[in-house]
Amino acid sequence: MPTRRVHHLAAATAAAATVVTTTLATLTAAVPAHADGDGTLHLVQPGESIQRAVDAAAPGDTIQVLPGTYRGSVRIATPGLTLRGSGPQTVITPGDGTENACATAGHGLCVAGTEAAPLSGVTIDALAVTGFRKNGIDASGTTGLTVRATYVHDNAQQGISQEMSTRATIVGNRSVDNGQSGVFLANYAYREGGAPDTGGTVVQGNELTGNRVGVTVRRLRVLTVEGNRISGNCSGVFVVGDEGVPRAGDLDVKHNRVVANNKFCPANPRLGAIQGAGIVLTGTEDTRVTDNEVRDNVGASDFSGGIVLFRSVVGIPNTRATIADNRLSGNGPADLADRDTGTGNTFTRNTCALSEPTGRC
Repeated sequence: MPTRRVHHLAAATAAAATVVTTTLATLTAAVPAHADGDGTLHLVQPGESIQRAVDAAAPGDTIQVLPGTYRGSVRIATPGLTLRGSGPQTVITPGDGTENACATAGHGLCVAGTEAAPLSGVTIDALAVTGFRKNGIDASGTTGLTVRATYVHDNAQQGISQEMSTRATIVGNRSVDNGQSGVFLANYAYREGGAPDTGGTVVQGNELTGNRVGVTVRRLRVLTVEGNRISGNCSGVFVVGDEGVPRAGDLDVKHNRVVANNKFCPANPRLGAIQGAGIVLTGTEDTRVTDNEVRDNVGASDFSGGIVLFRSVVGIPNTRATIADNRLSGNGPADLADRDTGTGNTFTRNTCALSEPTGRC
């Protein structure tokens, strides 16, 4: 088997090596000091460059980053790479904005493949990304990406963003106070098209608060948004479809706690104002919203209420949505709001006090 090695980016003196060894010993309970699989472990200390370590790594290697603040965007284009911090004390913040293509685009951490040749098997683990003028973590053209245990906050657009990608696992993250979505998943971020099959992408166990939208799913199929804690946004979950073919849908929103998403977000060129919106479906088909706790989402926008069905921005209704076994209370103007003209939508076994029209509870 290949020998695992530890690479330092700068020549270390004996004293520095002792400090590193001691520091790693204190971290072993939270951070494994070994590479995943049979790859090489590259250790990055404060004052060193994460990007330099990434550029030196081979597929299957692990970049282990010690606690500290690291200035400059990071771009990953190596398959099978793991970038692992030491928890929220490992912080990536903006550099001078010219260090790589990720920085030029305004993002913090980029995982960069293409639609034709997806980048596979990258893992981002246990670090913080903050203060970028666009997305904190931006993934494009990936398959099998894992983003876990990150703290992504105070970025101007999306917290965690992914497009043109399949089979992602986005689990156990905190995405807080970002300008757009805490987690944003789309077919394409900046162009139109039908909704592709994600192959089972999972957004699970995340804490999403203070964003415009907790989770946005736009023009995608076959994925799960499950077991997230979503509060203090303008909207909790927004599933967006339109007239494109294949239609967005055949996905699950289940077991989430969606509470008091009552910030006010003004209209933008694509969407009206949002406030007090729990779970919103627009222009989808065969979407299943089941076993969620949805309460105290109150506002006066078109999307306000607990679970809301609304036509898409181009007037396409939802069809064959299943709204079942949800627990709703204190939402306004209604716990369940069917403001749509779609067909085949069903409301069964939901616990709620008020619906529009009546009879949905």
